[in-house]
Amino acid sequence: MLHQIVFGVAWGSDLRTCRSQHTYDMPTKKPMTAGHHHGAVAPKRGAGLWHAHRATSVGRHITDSPKEMRITDSLKVPHHTDRMEAMSRLRVALTFDHCWRTTPGGTGVASVELASALMARGDVDVVGVAGNHRRPATAGFEPPVTVARLPLRGTALVESTLRLGWPLVERATGHVDALHATSIIPLAARQSTPLVVTVHDLAFLHHPGYFTARGRRVFGRALAQVRERATLILCSSQATLADCVENGVDPARLRLVPLGVRVRDVTSSDIAAVRARLKLPEQFLLFVGTREPRKNLQRLLAAHESLGAAVPPLVIVGARGWGDDVADSYEASDRVHFVGHVASHELAAVYSSAAALCYPSVMEGFGLPILEAMAHGTPVLTSRGTSTEEVAAGAAVLVDPLDVSAIAAGIREVLARRAELSQAGRARASGATWQHTADLVVHAYHEAVEMGSRRA
Repeated sequence: MLHQIVFGVAWGSDLRTCRSQHTYDMPTKKPMTAGHHHGAVAPKRGAGLWHAHRATSVGRHITDSPKEMRITDSLKVPHHTDRMEAMSRLRVALTFDHCWRTTPGGTGVASVELASALMARGDVDVVGVAGNHRRPATAGFEPPVTVARLPLRGTALVESTLRLGWPLVERATGHVDALHATSIIPLAARQSTPLVVTVHDLAFLHHPGYFTARGRRVFGRALAQVRERATLILCSSQATLADCVENGVDPARLRLVPLGVRVRDVTSSDIAAVRARLKLPEQFLLFVGTREPRKNLQRLLAAHESLGAAVPPLVIVGARGWGDDVADSYEASDRVHFVGHVASHELAAVYSSAAALCYPSVMEGFGLPILEAMAHGTPVLTSRGTSTEEVAAGAAVLVDPLDVSAIAAGIREVLARRAELSQAGRARASGATWQHTADLVVHAYHEAVEMGSRRA
């Protein structure tokens, strides 16, 4: 009988159990307990996924047998899933208002890719919902579904939603079986509509200085509503899931839903064209991400500068975000190249050309650039002790993001181990697909509908 709960998640690894409240996991056989995260449960290559259903804790259902159990690449769900999936086709509203921001970032990428994967299925109807923006969505972040419009937009929509619970999404979409807020800010819906919310991170609680005062207030109110209203909360990493538990979210309502990666074919002519347009150096290190304080560009730039001509120049891809002032100090340097936002169809060629990705972010909810680089065979340097270590799954060089000398040493190491890390990274990324993410999300929709709205 399935009855023991393992707090956390394991990707394609052997699980060992004992007859106690601890579950022994990983080759180290160290006991895991609730809240144990930040790299303790690192995803393994060839990822399969189990997921707990309406459990009293979050994690894996496994047997009480001391024998090893191998998780396969197929989606494992509890035995009553057949009943849920036999239900009628669902109609779900996905929120896309963040796709109209100047810099939608990883949240924008994740919502667009998820919607594309859902549209490719035959078991769910997806309608988008956003404010009544006067301009198109930000280039490269256009929702792939029809988007119904609410009567407000921007700040007015956020404040009215969080303070007044208006406007209701059904005003624009008509009836939906569930509302999926693809960011932490949930739009308002009828009390009978189950709410599913994706939470990528709670960085505003850990690093408040990286956010504006208004941003902290908005995210704080949004988190309070998520605690109260959400039927299910989907977390893109184990680190975020544990963080939610530590900040008062009921573990029984949390589900781990790792993100995927799209692998784009890149030809030599594609690479040559992108190199010429962006004026890329022959050899270069790469950073990809919105330029904001938590991305840790200041320390990366200092580490790179300390190495001098012993390492290739650094190319920084990404739009300028809040609090970014690094470009003012380094714009004139021929050792650092700021190329701004690069469209996804060209970004694949940039990854394929880079000697290594350097991504020592202070905190991430997932870290999509890690998987994107690995998918194109680009070696990766990233941070130890956050979700980036979890996503890297042993296929990257890990460094202390707060130590400039450690970052510098990591740059030398990633260049020295390029062939090994390229192969390991490709293997790691091959197990992460948006189709698998969509499998987990659709199961969560059926589960949420069965559970019902918390306010009904």
